[in-house]
Amino acid sequence: MKRRTIIIIVIAALAVGGYFGFKAWRDAQAAAGTTYQTEKIARGSLTALVGATGTVRSNQTAVMAWQTTGQVGEINVATGEQVKEGDVLASLRTSSLPQAVILAQADLVSARRALENLQESEINQAQAQFNLAQAAEDLEDAKDKRASKDYTRASDLTLEEARTNVALAKEDVNKYEEIYDRVKGLDQDNTSRLNAYSALLAARRTLARAEANLAYLEGGPDPLEIVQADATLALAQAKYDDAVREWERVKDGPDSDDIRAAEARIAAIEATLGLSSLTAPFNGTITEVNAKIGDQVNPGTISFRLDDLSRLLVDVQIPEADINRISVGQPVTMTFDAILDTEFNGEVIEVGRVGTALTGIVNFEVTIELTDADERVRPGMTAGVNIVVNQLEDVLLVPNRAVRLREGKRVVYLLENGVPTPVDIEIGAQSDMVSELLGGEVKEGDLVVLNPPLQFESGQPPFMR
Repeated sequence: MKRRTIIIIVIAALAVGGYFGFKAWRDAQAAAGTTYQTEKIARGSLTALVGATGTVRSNQTAVMAWQTTGQVGEINVATGEQVKEGDVLASLRTSSLPQAVILAQADLVSARRALENLQESEINQAQAQFNLAQAAEDLEDAKDKRASKDYTRASDLTLEEARTNVALAKEDVNKYEEIYDRVKGLDQDNTSRLNAYSALLAARRTLARAEANLAYLEGGPDPLEIVQADATLALAQAKYDDAVREWERVKDGPDSDDIRAAEARIAAIEATLGLSSLTAPFNGTITEVNAKIGDQVNPGTISFRLDDLSRLLVDVQIPEADINRISVGQPVTMTFDAILDTEFNGEVIEVGRVGTALTGIVNFEVTIELTDADERVRPGMTAGVNIVVNQLEDVLLVPNRAVRLREGKRVVYLLENGVPTPVDIEIGAQSDMVSELLGGEVKEGDLVVLNPPLQFESGQPPFMR
């Protein structure tokens, strides 16, 4: 009994001590309330930003290198000089160039003359017309010769002449046979007998030739003659078709394909000649000169850098969590470590459509154009970028310093009887200093604590931990 009484007395003492301790703590906090920094919940404007860093670059950059060997003979520009597209920046000494480049000048003269002749001369048309007429004539001859192989070898008149020759030859043979019969009994070496026999032999040979000629003329062509006639006709037809195509190609003037081919040849030669100099590919400023007169250069030797500084751009990487808040046309503010106390303006001009993963983080490239850059801003400088993604007017604002995370919820602390008391809130858009207050047990005019003690963030007094 005595032990139980002692326990009850100890518990009662602790309870009384806890009560007076808590009361003392609350009184101490109330007494210290004047040390808290507070700010009223008020309406105002909010500019929501997405921050990033990037490097300034020019709108367009070209690094110019030689494409042939040689010795620098002339340099026409210096660093910082403005140039226009096509301006010759430097050239090589002609005597130091490869032979192919030197001879290209002569080839260019010939190529241009050939193009002029092609465009202005009427020789090609006249020649094509002549060739077509000649091919047509040859084709007709070939057709006639091939058609003749379908009949006898000669006309009726020629056949009649051949038959007459055969009849006359036969009469001569009969006549000389009668003469020979009268003297054939004479001695073999008799002159009359020998003359008569010789005449007979000649008559017989003449008859044989006449009969053979008649047989040839009365017969049809042999297979070889037909094959030869067909081949001659096919060749004549092919030449005629070629002549027709050529005439169609040039009858209305120079062929466009020939003109393009001649122009391409000139362009190729000019490109070869262009190896002897470096020209500006666009309007810009010479930002680097890495050559001197007399330098020996080789293919790939870099001598100049050209930048178009009329537009300065900054490329920044935006995390995937923020990329859908970025759009073309949004205003941007920028600062540079190298340019103190000056803020520059810009505008989003391009938003990447494909992200790039690096160490597990996906970023999208966003390009910004400076709209008020001056000569102090240079390519290569690092820019601190703030993209304005939202601009709100007349909304309730809560200072970011007052917002805490308590048990997974956002809260602010209001002073009740001098003691900071947590109140749940809901926030929307945020900027560096304030956030949009969307809801919660807070209203306009309430004082929120900017510097609540750390112990309040757990929601328990120190002695209860």
